[in-house]
Amino acid sequence: MKDKLILKDKTFVPYIKNEDIEKAIDAVALRIENDYKDAKDIPIMLCVLNGSVMFCAELMKRIEIPLEFSSIRLASYEGTTSTGVTRKVLGLTTAIKNRSVIVVEDIVDTGKTIVDLYNLLIEAGARDVKICTMLLKPEVYKRDLKLDYVGMEISNKFIVGFGLDYDQLGRNYKDIYILEGE
Repeated sequence: MKDKLILKDKTFVPYIKNEDIEKAIDAVALRIENDYKDAKDIPIMLCVLNGSVMFCAELMKRIEIPLEFSSIRLASYEGTTSTGVTRKVLGLTTAIKNRSVIVVEDIVDTGKTIVDLYNLLIEAGARDVKICTMLLKPEVYKRDLKLDYVGMEISNKFIVGFGLDYDQLGRNYKDIYILEGE
């Protein structure tokens, strides 16, 4: 783990080691596999681009039941701040009507994006939608929508690494870093 990351005009310091992330992914994968091992149809794992790519890839490597993979790209952040508006940048790449969908997200904070996505999937005809997130900020998530699989709970701080970014930088680090001073 690096002592510091400097990304553009911000400095980030260590927050969560990769070993802890990997343990959380192991636990989530086991729960998903147990929940779907007797399923009548093959669920679709829907990767929310770009942030959840690393999480989704690691999750899929650990799940030993049949899964389909698809992706969607949404955006709601500019810099370190949520805009409050969810934009669909790339729509669904798979038909989901009458299918079970497991949404794989990198982080849920206020929940606006995940609720908007859930509603979009229900409107598109998904039979069942489960929400899986690597990270949850429980102090700001005040929505009624149930999160089915949560890897780790963290405080309401701005972080980068393991798929999470600051202005598209920092996603490639295997550990997670927090904005210095938070």
